[in-house]
Amino acid sequence: MTAATEFTRQLGIEHPVIGGAMYPCSNPELVAAVSEAGGIGIIQPMSLTYVHGYDFENGVQHIRSLTNKPVGLNLILETSSKVYMERSRQWAHAAAKLGVKFFVTALGDPREMVELAHRHGIVVYHDVTNLKHAQKAFDAGVDGFICVNNQAGGHAGDMTPQALFDAIAPLGKPVICAGGIGDSHGMQQALSLGYAGVQLGSRFIASDECSAHDDYKAAIVEAKAEDIVLTEKLTGVPVAVIKTPYIESIGTKAGPIARWLLSGRRTKHWMRTLYTVQSVWKLKKASVSGSGYKDYWQAGKSAGRINAIKPVAAIMRELCQ
Repeated sequence: MTAATEFTRQLGIEHPVIGGAMYPCSNPELVAAVSEAGGIGIIQPMSLTYVHGYDFENGVQHIRSLTNKPVGLNLILETSSKVYMERSRQWAHAAAKLGVKFFVTALGDPREMVELAHRHGIVVYHDVTNLKHAQKAFDAGVDGFICVNNQAGGHAGDMTPQALFDAIAPLGKPVICAGGIGDSHGMQQALSLGYAGVQLGSRFIASDECSAHDDYKAAIVEAKAEDIVLTEKLTGVPVAVIKTPYIESIGTKAGPIARWLLSGRRTKHWMRTLYTVQSVWKLKKASVSGSGYKDYWQAGKSAGRINAIKPVAAIMRELCQ
Protein backbone atom coordinates (compact mmCIF):
# COMPACT_ATOMS: atom_id res chain seq x y z
CA MET A 1 0.00 0.00 0.00
CA THR A 2 1.36 3.41 -0.97
CA ALA A 3 2.33 5.52 2.04
CA ALA A 4 0.82 8.93 2.75
CA THR A 5 2.66 11.94 1.34
CA GLU A 6 2.52 15.68 1.87
CA PHE A 7 0.15 15.85 -1.10
CA THR A 8 -2.34 13.31 0.30
CA ARG A 9 -2.26 15.09 3.66
CA GLN A 10 -2.93 18.48 2.04
CA LEU A 11 -6.06 17.19 0.31
CA GLY A 12 -7.21 14.50 2.70
CA ILE A 13 -7.12 11.74 0.07
CA GLU A 14 -6.02 8.13 0.31
CA HIS A 15 -3.69 7.75 -2.67
CA PRO A 16 -1.21 10.27 -4.18
CA VAL A 17 -2.83 9.97 -7.62
CA ILE A 18 -4.34 12.71 -9.78
CA GLY A 19 -6.65 11.87 -12.66
CA GLY A 20 -5.35 14.58 -14.99
CA ALA A 21 -7.76 17.02 -16.61
CA MET A 22 -8.17 16.01 -20.24
CA TYR A 23 -9.94 17.66 -23.12
CA PRO A 24 -12.14 16.04 -24.34
CA CYS A 25 -11.91 12.90 -22.17
CA SER A 26 -12.73 14.16 -18.66
CA ASN A 27 -16.37 13.12 -18.47
CA PRO A 28 -18.10 13.47 -15.07
CA GLU A 29 -18.19 9.73 -14.40
CA LEU A 30 -14.45 9.40 -14.90
CA VAL A 31 -13.64 12.38 -12.69
CA ALA A 32 -15.86 11.02 -9.92
CA ALA A 33 -14.52 7.48 -10.24
CA VAL A 34 -10.90 8.57 -9.70
CA SER A 35 -11.88 10.45 -6.54
CA GLU A 36 -14.12 7.64 -5.31
CA ALA A 37 -11.21 5.19 -5.73
CA GLY A 38 -9.05 7.26 -3.38
CA GLY A 39 -7.19 9.61 -5.72
CA ILE A 40 -8.48 12.97 -6.94
CA GLY A 41 -10.24 13.54 -10.24
CA ILE A 42 -9.85 16.92 -11.94
CA ILE A 43 -12.72 18.65 -13.72
CA GLN A 44 -11.81 20.08 -17.13
CA PRO A 45 -14.42 22.84 -17.62
CA MET A 46 -14.39 22.92 -21.44
CA SER A 47 -14.79 19.15 -21.50
CA LEU A 48 -17.61 19.30 -18.96
CA THR A 49 -19.56 22.00 -20.78
CA TYR A 50 -18.64 21.85 -24.47
CA VAL A 51 -18.15 18.10 -24.91
CA HIS A 52 -20.47 16.59 -22.30
CA GLY A 53 -23.16 19.26 -22.43
CA TYR A 54 -23.47 20.34 -18.79
CA ASP A 55 -24.04 23.78 -17.42
CA PHE A 56 -20.90 24.17 -15.33
CA GLU A 57 -22.54 24.35 -11.91
CA ASN A 58 -24.96 21.53 -12.74
CA GLY A 59 -22.04 19.44 -13.97
CA VAL A 60 -20.07 19.94 -10.77
CA GLN A 61 -23.16 19.09 -8.73
CA HIS A 62 -23.61 15.92 -10.78
CA ILE A 63 -20.01 14.90 -10.06
CA ARG A 64 -20.54 15.62 -6.36
CA SER A 65 -23.63 13.37 -6.47
CA LEU A 66 -21.41 10.51 -7.67
CA THR A 67 -18.77 10.89 -4.93
CA ASN A 68 -18.46 12.77 -1.66
CA LYS A 69 -14.67 12.66 -1.86
CA PRO A 70 -12.51 15.64 -2.93
CA VAL A 71 -12.44 16.69 -6.58
CA GLY A 72 -10.34 19.36 -8.30
CA LEU A 73 -10.71 21.92 -11.08
CA ASN A 74 -8.36 22.71 -13.95
CA LEU A 75 -7.98 26.41 -14.82
CA ILE A 76 -6.08 27.35 -17.97
CA LEU A 77 -4.98 30.97 -17.61
CA GLU A 78 -5.13 31.99 -21.26
CA THR A 79 -4.52 35.71 -20.76
CA SER A 80 -4.50 36.43 -24.50
CA SER A 81 -8.27 35.83 -24.49
CA LYS A 82 -10.24 38.19 -22.25
CA VAL A 83 -13.40 36.15 -22.85
CA TYR A 84 -11.78 32.89 -21.78
CA MET A 85 -10.16 34.48 -18.71
CA GLU A 86 -13.50 35.88 -17.57
CA ARG A 87 -15.05 32.47 -18.03
CA SER A 88 -12.23 30.94 -15.97
CA ARG A 89 -12.94 33.41 -13.17
CA GLN A 90 -16.60 32.43 -13.23
CA TRP A 91 -15.69 28.73 -13.11
CA ALA A 92 -13.31 29.33 -10.20
CA HIS A 93 -15.87 31.27 -8.15
CA ALA A 94 -18.57 28.67 -8.84
CA ALA A 95 -16.26 25.80 -7.91
CA ALA A 96 -15.30 27.49 -4.64
CA LYS A 97 -18.97 27.96 -3.82
CA LEU A 98 -19.66 24.28 -4.56
CA GLY A 99 -16.89 23.01 -2.28
CA VAL A 100 -14.11 22.12 -4.73
CA LYS A 101 -10.90 22.04 -2.68
CA PHE A 102 -8.14 21.76 -5.27
CA PHE A 103 -7.23 23.95 -8.26
CA VAL A 104 -4.73 22.96 -10.95
CA THR A 105 -3.67 26.08 -12.86
CA ALA A 106 -1.78 26.15 -16.15
CA LEU A 107 -0.14 28.86 -18.26
CA GLY A 108 -0.06 32.50 -17.24
CA ASP A 109 0.38 34.01 -13.79
CA PRO A 110 -1.72 32.12 -11.20
CA ARG A 111 -1.63 34.93 -8.59
CA GLU A 112 -5.28 35.94 -9.01
CA MET A 113 -6.51 32.35 -8.75
CA VAL A 114 -4.25 31.65 -5.78
CA GLU A 115 -5.66 34.64 -3.90
CA LEU A 116 -9.23 33.54 -4.64
CA ALA A 117 -8.48 29.93 -3.74
CA HIS A 118 -6.75 30.66 -0.47
CA ARG A 119 -9.68 32.80 0.69
CA HIS A 120 -11.76 29.63 0.43
CA GLY A 121 -9.21 27.16 1.82
CA ILE A 122 -8.46 25.71 -1.63
CA VAL A 123 -5.06 24.18 -2.42
CA VAL A 124 -3.45 25.31 -5.70
CA TYR A 125 -0.88 23.44 -7.79
CA HIS A 126 0.52 24.88 -11.02
CA ASP A 127 1.58 22.97 -14.14
CA VAL A 128 5.26 23.58 -14.90
CA THR A 129 7.79 22.29 -17.41
CA ASN A 130 10.86 24.17 -16.15
CA LEU A 131 12.24 26.21 -13.26
CA LYS A 132 11.41 29.57 -14.85
CA HIS A 133 7.68 28.79 -14.86
CA ALA A 134 7.88 27.26 -11.39
CA GLN A 135 9.61 30.30 -9.91
CA LYS A 136 6.88 32.59 -11.26
CA ALA A 137 4.19 30.37 -9.77
CA PHE A 138 6.13 30.08 -6.50
CA ASP A 139 6.22 33.87 -6.25
CA ALA A 140 2.46 33.89 -6.80
CA GLY A 141 1.99 31.68 -3.74
CA VAL A 142 1.04 28.27 -5.15
CA ASP A 143 1.04 25.29 -2.80
CA GLY A 144 2.80 22.85 -5.11
CA PHE A 145 3.73 21.95 -8.67
CA ILE A 146 2.64 19.44 -11.27
CA CYS A 147 5.85 18.74 -13.16
CA VAL A 148 4.99 17.89 -16.78
CA ASN A 149 7.89 15.91 -18.22
CA ASN A 150 8.90 14.71 -21.66
CA GLN A 151 6.91 11.48 -21.32
CA ALA A 152 3.54 13.21 -20.97
CA GLY A 153 0.62 13.27 -23.37
CA GLY A 154 -0.82 16.50 -24.74
CA HIS A 155 1.54 19.44 -24.27
CA ALA A 156 4.57 17.59 -22.95
CA GLY A 157 7.66 19.18 -21.44
CA ASP A 158 11.28 18.86 -22.53
CA MET A 159 12.88 17.44 -19.36
CA THR A 160 13.10 13.95 -17.93
CA PRO A 161 11.27 13.20 -14.66
CA GLN A 162 14.59 13.13 -12.77
CA ALA A 163 15.89 16.39 -14.27
CA LEU A 164 12.60 18.17 -13.68
CA PHE A 165 12.46 17.00 -10.06
CA ASP A 166 16.03 18.16 -9.47
CA ALA A 167 15.17 21.58 -10.90
CA ILE A 168 11.87 22.17 -9.05
CA ALA A 169 12.21 20.36 -5.71
CA PRO A 170 14.64 22.93 -4.21
CA LEU A 171 11.76 25.44 -4.14
CA GLY A 172 10.49 23.48 -1.16
CA LYS A 173 6.95 22.74 -2.33
CA PRO A 174 5.42 19.30 -3.04
CA VAL A 175 5.91 18.15 -6.63
CA ILE A 176 3.79 15.77 -8.71
CA CYS A 177 5.20 13.66 -11.56
CA ALA A 178 3.10 14.05 -14.73
CA GLY A 179 4.05 11.89 -17.68
CA GLY A 180 5.07 8.30 -18.29
CA ILE A 181 3.10 6.71 -15.45
CA GLY A 182 1.08 3.74 -16.66
CA ASP A 183 1.49 1.15 -13.91
CA SER A 184 2.63 0.51 -10.36
CA HIS A 185 6.29 0.30 -11.38
CA GLY A 186 6.19 3.79 -12.88
CA MET A 187 4.38 5.20 -9.87
CA GLN A 188 6.80 3.70 -7.35
CA GLN A 189 9.73 4.89 -9.42
CA ALA A 190 8.39 8.47 -9.31
CA LEU A 191 7.78 8.32 -5.57
CA SER A 192 11.28 6.94 -5.02
CA LEU A 193 12.72 9.99 -6.81
CA GLY A 194 11.03 12.17 -4.20
CA TYR A 195 7.77 13.11 -5.92
CA ALA A 196 4.79 13.51 -3.59
CA GLY A 197 2.40 11.99 -6.11
CA VAL A 198 1.70 11.22 -9.75
CA GLN A 199 -0.70 12.46 -12.40
CA LEU A 200 -2.12 10.04 -14.97
CA GLY A 201 -4.06 10.78 -18.12
CA SER A 202 -3.69 8.05 -20.74
CA ARG A 203 -4.10 5.25 -18.18
CA PHE A 204 -7.54 6.61 -17.21
CA ILE A 205 -8.68 7.08 -20.81
CA ALA A 206 -8.31 3.30 -21.12
CA SER A 207 -10.89 2.74 -18.38
CA ASP A 208 -14.49 1.60 -18.30
CA GLU A 209 -15.69 4.91 -16.90
CA CYS A 210 -14.13 7.10 -19.60
CA SER A 211 -16.65 7.96 -22.32
CA ALA A 212 -14.03 8.19 -25.10
CA HIS A 213 -14.72 6.04 -28.15
CA ASP A 214 -13.68 2.40 -27.91
CA ASP A 215 -11.35 2.93 -30.89
CA TYR A 216 -9.43 5.54 -28.90
CA LYS A 217 -9.11 3.23 -25.91
CA ALA A 218 -7.99 0.37 -28.12
CA ALA A 219 -5.39 2.58 -29.77
CA ILE A 220 -3.88 3.36 -26.35
CA VAL A 221 -3.79 -0.32 -25.38
CA GLU A 222 -2.15 -1.27 -28.68
CA ALA A 223 0.35 1.59 -28.79
CA LYS A 224 3.99 1.23 -27.86
CA ALA A 225 6.03 4.07 -26.37
CA GLU A 226 7.71 4.67 -29.73
CA ASP A 227 4.26 5.18 -31.34
CA ILE A 228 3.87 8.49 -29.47
CA VAL A 229 4.96 11.45 -31.60
CA LEU A 230 4.87 15.21 -31.30
CA THR A 231 2.76 17.21 -33.75
CA GLU A 232 2.64 20.98 -34.20
CA LYS A 233 -0.55 20.78 -36.24
CA LEU A 234 -3.01 20.89 -33.35
CA THR A 235 -2.05 24.01 -31.40
CA GLY A 236 1.11 25.34 -33.05
CA VAL A 237 3.32 23.94 -30.31
CA PRO A 238 4.29 20.25 -29.95
CA VAL A 239 1.48 17.97 -28.71
CA ALA A 240 1.98 14.26 -27.99
CA VAL A 241 -0.36 12.03 -30.01
CA ILE A 242 -0.53 8.43 -31.17
CA LYS A 243 1.07 7.95 -34.57
CA THR A 244 -1.73 6.77 -36.84
CA PRO A 245 -1.84 6.52 -40.63
CA TYR A 246 -3.62 9.87 -40.69
CA ILE A 247 -0.93 11.57 -38.59
CA GLU A 248 1.74 10.07 -40.84
CA SER A 249 -0.07 11.27 -43.98
CA ILE A 250 -0.32 14.93 -42.89
CA GLY A 251 3.07 15.16 -41.17
CA THR A 252 3.81 16.69 -37.79
CA LYS A 253 5.36 20.06 -38.64
CA ALA A 254 3.51 23.34 -39.02
CA GLY A 255 3.57 24.73 -42.56
CA PRO A 256 5.89 27.61 -43.54
CA ILE A 257 3.20 30.30 -43.31
CA ALA A 258 1.97 29.06 -39.94
CA ARG A 259 5.55 28.83 -38.65
CA TRP A 260 6.23 32.41 -39.79
CA LEU A 261 3.06 33.66 -38.06
CA LEU A 262 3.92 31.72 -34.90
CA SER A 263 7.33 33.41 -34.75
CA GLY A 264 5.93 36.94 -34.83
CA ARG A 265 5.47 38.86 -31.57
CA ARG A 266 2.08 40.22 -32.63
CA THR A 267 0.85 37.32 -34.74
CA LYS A 268 1.74 34.32 -32.57
CA HIS A 269 -1.20 34.76 -30.16
CA TRP A 270 -3.62 35.09 -33.07
CA MET A 271 -2.21 32.00 -34.75
CA ARG A 272 -2.26 29.95 -31.55
CA THR A 273 -5.87 30.98 -30.96
CA LEU A 274 -6.78 29.85 -34.48
CA TYR A 275 -5.00 26.53 -33.96
CA THR A 276 -6.70 26.06 -30.59
CA VAL A 277 -10.20 26.69 -31.98
CA GLN A 278 -9.53 24.13 -34.71
CA SER A 279 -7.98 21.56 -32.36
CA VAL A 280 -10.82 21.79 -29.83
CA TRP A 281 -13.22 20.70 -32.57
CA LYS A 282 -10.88 18.05 -34.04
CA LEU A 283 -10.12 16.42 -30.68
CA LYS A 284 -13.78 16.36 -29.69
CA LYS A 285 -14.76 14.81 -33.01
CA ALA A 286 -12.02 12.19 -32.90
CA SER A 287 -12.79 11.24 -29.29
CA VAL A 288 -16.49 10.61 -29.90
CA SER A 289 -16.35 9.33 -33.51
CA GLY A 290 -13.53 6.81 -33.32
CA SER A 291 -11.27 5.79 -36.16
CA GLY A 292 -13.73 7.06 -38.74
CA TYR A 293 -12.50 10.58 -38.05
CA LYS A 294 -8.86 11.59 -38.58
CA ASP A 295 -7.42 9.81 -35.52
CA TYR A 296 -6.26 12.83 -33.49
CA TRP A 297 -5.68 10.83 -30.31
CA GLN A 298 -3.61 12.40 -27.55
CA ALA A 299 -1.59 10.04 -25.37
CA GLY A 300 1.72 9.90 -23.54
CA LYS A 301 4.51 7.35 -23.60
CA SER A 302 2.87 5.55 -20.68
CA ALA A 303 0.66 3.95 -23.36
CA GLY A 304 3.47 1.46 -23.82
CA ARG A 305 2.75 0.11 -20.33
CA ILE A 306 -1.05 -0.03 -20.67
CA ASN A 307 -2.32 -3.43 -21.77
CA ALA A 308 -6.02 -3.53 -20.90
CA ILE A 309 -9.15 -1.44 -20.41
CA LYS A 310 -10.23 -1.76 -16.77
CA PRO A 311 -12.49 -0.10 -14.17
CA VAL A 312 -10.90 2.89 -12.45
CA ALA A 313 -11.05 1.15 -9.06
CA ALA A 314 -9.03 -1.79 -10.44
CA ILE A 315 -6.49 0.58 -12.01
CA MET A 316 -6.07 2.36 -8.67
CA ARG A 317 -5.61 -0.89 -6.76
CA GLU A 318 -2.91 -1.99 -9.18
CA LEU A 319 -1.15 1.39 -9.03
CA CYS A 320 -1.08 1.50 -5.24
CA GLN A 321 -0.48 -2.15 -4.37
